[in-house]
Amino acid sequence: MEDVNLDKENRQILIDLVTKKMPFGKFKGTLLKDIPVFYLEWFQRKGFPPGRLGVLLSTLYEIKLNGLDQLLNNISHKYK
Repeated sequence: MEDVNLDKENRQILIDLVTKKMPFGKFKGTLLKDIPVFYLEWFQRKGFPPGRLGVLLSTLYEIKLNGLDQLLNNISHKYK
């Protein structure tokens, strides 16, 4: 991550996306980065949860929507 100029908060969001698991629902226990886009689209329509999880899921939605999944795969290799 050192070649990308990100502030501390944005860097932590990306790290959380590859290390944190979904705490509830159909994909409970799944790493956030592995949640399928159809589930994120559902949240987009119904509303993302409040707080940090909502920030993470909405960010993940934008990443997947824009075809940037490889970014998360590259980061996840550093945090296994």
